[in-house]
Formats: sequence, structure tokens, C-alpha cells
Amino acid sequence: MNNSAQNCQAFDLVIKNVQLITLDKEHNKVPYGLLEDAAIAVTDGVIQWLGKSADLPDHPCKNVVDGEGQFLSPGLIDCHTHLVFAGSRAAEFEQRLNGMSYKEIAEQGGGILSTVKATREASFHELLKLAEQRAKTLMREGVTCIEIKSGYGLNTETEIKMLEVATALEQSLPIDIRRTFLGAHAVPPEFKGDSDGYIDYLINDTLPKVHELGLADAVDGFCENIGFSREQMARLFAEAKKIGLPVKLHAEQLSDSGGTALVADLDGLSADHLEYLSKKDCKRLSHSVTIPVLLPGAFHTLSETQLPPVDLLREYNVPMAIGSDYNPGSSPLCSLKLMMNMACTLFKLTPEEALLGVTKHAAMALGLDKVGELKVGYQANFCLWDIQHPAELSYTYGVNPLTRLWIRGQTCFL
Repeated sequence: MNNSAQNCQAFDLVIKNVQLITLDKEHNKVPYGLLEDAAIAVTDGVIQWLGKSADLPDHPCKNVVDGEGQFLSPGLIDCHTHLVFAGSRAAEFEQRLNGMSYKEIAEQGGGILSTVKATREASFHELLKLAEQRAKTLMREGVTCIEIKSGYGLNTETEIKMLEVATALEQSLPIDIRRTFLGAHAVPPEFKGDSDGYIDYLINDTLPKVHELGLADAVDGFCENIGFSREQMARLFAEAKKIGLPVKLHAEQLSDSGGTALVADLDGLSADHLEYLSKKDCKRLSHSVTIPVLLPGAFHTLSETQLPPVDLLREYNVPMAIGSDYNPGSSPLCSLKLMMNMACTLFKLTPEEALLGVTKHAAMALGLDKVGELKVGYQANFCLWDIQHPAELSYTYGVNPLTRLWIRGQTCFL
């Protein structure tokens, strides 16, 4: 284990008497990268040292915390959410249970478009209040970084409003936010029957304004038989790449649309959902930097039966991330811990794969450096868990074992 103190003469925070779930198996080749009877030290929000408690450098420290033998993990990362929205779609939930498909609801003007109407009508402050409540819910389970997509505006004004809410959320809460422009989420009523015209509108009007305001960290789209074609997404992504924005894509959720190959060929951040991912495109992922993001909440809520090809992803050594996909229609489940459990029970991931999926691999899916593992030089985002084994983080749900949360070395009180 690399436990260099990086010439640090004093620590801001030391957490001792803990079991470190480092997830850094390069240096600690045991499950979870587990380091027992350990300590970790932080200065200026960055990990300066970690190792056996007996080897802790004798530096002065402002704040020493006794972990009481509990487990310390990296902060969790929710790499796929639609956190900013207004309105409810509980009635559609009931419709689906009465036999109507997601596609049928969408074709009748429900689905995304009903949320679009409510979100357009909501004020900035109404959306921010709702988003704060949801973000705090995730933080109480150990989430320290959230990706938030737009996509419920489908016009320039509301898409900007949503991204401004996501920006304000990072200022009002001690959490890291990554903002994704998802204008190509659905065809709005103003462009009904003219999806090409809507893509032109995004390219010529919305995307340039979003970029000029510095409101997006990435560009996303819904590439599907009820969304946008691979060719349409290629046009939008070409413009995103021109202005230096990375891309990601909702792909292969309902059919094999070829979206994964598109985003992989563009060195995109992630391809998300992937229930219908082909072996050919799975192999393509293995030769790219693009990370597959599994979304068991949507699979569960929509009562899907087509499982993502987890065994193929393992065979090709492709890292798998996991997101909540929290949204009002297909995954109204604001819990990343629940997603870890579902990834294991529905998709048959191991608990270690599930934890990697919401830490190290989720960071990769967002293009983030120096987060998602416990390593010297990494950001000091920590969860302290009152558990007896790391597998409990996926095994149990409903009783929250989180006892303390730190973001950049600062305790978060929720």
C-alpha cells in the first residue's frame, strides 16, 4: 500500500481505527482492496496518507476521529440521474400496471412530455427546492457526487433553467454536480413529426447557448426507436465535439439501435441502459474508453425481461458502472443503495462489482479523476459504515448503516 505522506508536516483530519475499503486492488490484491486496522489522513481535502494504524506518521492534526472499527469507503457516485423536474407520473405507473406499455403511453402524449409540461411551468426556485430534497436523500445514503441531466425542457429557455438549477444545487449543498445537456430526450410538441427539425434547433440554438453560458459538462441523447436515430445523434454529437464537450448516450434500452458503437467510436464517456447490447458492440466497448452504465431501477420499474449482457461484459473485461436513473417516469427510485441491491439481485453482479459500479467505475463514466478510490492524492470523499462486511452495502436495504459522511475532508451534516 502506498502510504507516502507527500512531505506533509500536518494533517487536517485523521480517521483511525477503521477498515479501509480502498478499492485500490493494484496495491492491495484482496477483495475490495480491504486494509484492516487502518488509518487515513487528509490535508486540504486530499488524502495525504493511508495505511496500517501502527504506521501512522506522528504529524500534528487538527481533527482526529476514532472510527471504532467501522468500514470507510470512497463516497458513492450516482452517475446517471434526471434529478431536476416537476410534476408526478404516478398515474402512468398505474396505467402500466393495467397493461399499457411505456411506448403506448409516450405515443399518447404522456411519458416524458407530461413532465416537460410541468417542468416548463415550474419556477427556478420551485425546481431548486425539489432538487435539494432529492439530492439530500441521496447524500444521506453516502452519495458525494451526482450527475444531473436536463431534458425535461425541450426548448432553449427551460433546458437552460434546468442546468442553472443543477449549477445552483452545487452552490447550496456540499456535493459535486456534473451537468449533462439532454436536449435530445424526446421530440417536443412544437416539433411533432419533425424530429430532424428539432435536432437542427438543438444544434443551431440550444446547444450554442448552453455552451456559451458554461452550463454543461457533457451532451447526452436518447437513441431509440421512440427517440432519435443513430444518424440524428451523430449530427448532434459532431457539434458537441466541435465545442469540446464529451458525449454519452441512452442506448440499447428497448432495441439494438447501434447507439453504443456510435458513442464508443467518439470516445464518449458512457453508454447507458444496454439491455439489448450485442456481442459485437460489447467487444467494441472493450476497445474504447466508454463505460457501460447499468440502470436496474428502470429495468425493475418497467417490468423488463431483457437483461443486459453482464457475462459478456465480464468476458471482455469491461468495467460496469451503476446509476439510479432517478426520474419521474421509468425509475422513480431515489436510492443508489437500492440500485446496488438490484444490480446484484436482478443483474447478478457481485457485491464487489456493485460497489465498484457506484464508486471507481462511476467516476470513469463521468470522466472524473482522483475520486472513487481511497488512494494518496485522491479527493477525501468518505463514507463511514457501521457494517460487518462490505457486502452488506448491497445485501441490505431500508436500514441505513451510514454513520458519517465527508466531502473534501469536511463533515457533512444532513
